[in-house]
Amino acid sequence: MSISATLVKELREKTGAGFMDCKAALQETGGDAEKAVDYLRKKGLSAASKRAGKEASEGVVGSYIHMGGKIGVLVEINCETDFVARTDNFQDLVSDLAMQIAAASPLYVHREDVPEAHLTKEREIYKAQAEESGKPEKIIDRIVDGKIDKYLEQVCLEEQEFIKESGVKVADHVKSVSAKLGENIKIRRFARFEVSEDKEEISS
Repeated sequence: MSISATLVKELREKTGAGFMDCKAALQETGGDAEKAVDYLRKKGLSAASKRAGKEASEGVVGSYIHMGGKIGVLVEINCETDFVARTDNFQDLVSDLAMQIAAASPLYVHREDVPEAHLTKEREIYKAQAEESGKPEKIIDRIVDGKIDKYLEQVCLEEQEFIKESGVKVADHVKSVSAKLGENIKIRRFARFEVSEDKEEISS
């Protein structure tokens, strides 16, 4: 199939892999960008995936205040060197993520951070809802899995849709910036405060 140069460029920015490798990955996966990312990672061709094991011990704590002081956010984003932490691209990322947290109210950074007991409770609720609605037993587990995925997309920062780019997850945007800057970048933790709430939301 024909692969557009724009699609190849987007994949290169996301993974840091070479032009021909990105084109081959897209051809192999029928133009599916997400599958192409996985393809490159499995082949060991994604520069972003190679950097993932490198220690990200530098970085900055960014802040954002919204609605005349009604909502405030602190977020720590890590990278490998202080040099990259001072770049405009990195600072823009920190600022964007702080605004993301203010707007989308995530509870956790990664899906792995969600307590298993919490997920078990959600599964039980979704299963009961499916049974109550008369869904066939053989598809209930699949329905529950789908609802859990949607729930994680709401409460986990990395799983949320990036507020500045429709259809792109926060985790993928971070990978794109990581590939552009040539360093491993990680969202370490955040705290979101809102006036009148009983307590702040803190995740790490």
